Amino acid sequence: MTDVIPAEADWDRAPGLLEGAMDLELTAADCNLRYWIQAVPQGTLRGRPDGHDPALKVGEHMRQGPFYEAITQEYAFRALAEEKAARVLAYLVPIAPDIDGMEFYSTQVLDEARHSMIFRNHLLALGVPAQRLNQAIQEFASPYQDSVLAPLEQRSLEIMRDDRDYIGGVVMMTIILEGALAPAAELSERKWRPIDPAAAEIDKGAGIDEIRHLTVGAAIARQYLLDHPQEKDRVLELIHNGMKMWEYLPTHDLVHWREVKFQEGLERYGDLVGDYEVWPGRRLLDTTPDERQETADRWSDEMKAQRLKYMGLAEAL
Repeated sequence: MTDVIPAEADWDRAPGLLEGAMDLELTAADCNLRYWIQAVPQGTLRGRPDGHDPALKVGEHMRQGPFYEAITQEYAFRALAEEKAARVLAYLVPIAPDIDGMEFYSTQVLDEARHSMIFRNHLLALGVPAQRLNQAIQEFASPYQDSVLAPLEQRSLEIMRDDRDYIGGVVMMTIILEGALAPAAELSERKWRPIDPAAAEIDKGAGIDEIRHLTVGAAIARQYLLDHPQEKDRVLELIHNGMKMWEYLPTHDLVHWREVKFQEGLERYGDLVGDYEVWPGRRLLDTTPDERQETADRWSDEMKAQRLKYMGLAEAL
């Protein structure tokens, strides 16, 4: 089966999120509906309906204490973020100017809805009762739902639903939203790998999808600006205003709280981690909350710079 699954969508051959999002070039024509039908259900998701190998079980160390606090807030926040992304992105489908774009964003809507589902389902595996799952998600994510997710959702709706601005929506998703958040997801996969392997696989599978979303979005924006150079200043202003939003959103506090809780878990369950390296030459046990957060921020800046240069928007830096 591997001979018909594209390498970037194959579970064993896909690059990491950072590498793939920075180096691969994929277009909407490359990743149309037929591509998705072949590559995702038969490749990335094969044998992993909940985003991970069903044989992977959640350990008791994940069902209470600091690791539980860290991952429940993270996954509740991401479940809500992915749900909102699916709802907002649906507005790009009817305004896509060609079939390839329409098909691609139809598949991305499904991808985001599935991501929300697998984050919710992992909360169940962590011991959240099914009958109060929705209430628990609101409680876990409550400190940052209104202060982070609401303004991002509102701005996205203004662009995609109200203004029906296709290229604005593409850039908003590719640079301002997914492009900014993807490196944190890469860190999540790496740090949970020795502690909650099911969560690490969930993050890996979502990351494989994000490679496609980010590279295709960048290719769409690049081609649009080549065809419509008069739009460059408007797109640059949109990016500038979007980046400025992050200066006022309390995302640093959100991530830092989770990293502090994660650190408490490392101190309590260090034997589970051993000499595992979260990145080459750096043991996870030796890292600090600030170091992990600063590393994710650096990855974000590097990836954003690479994508903007590819799109012909280096001035935005």
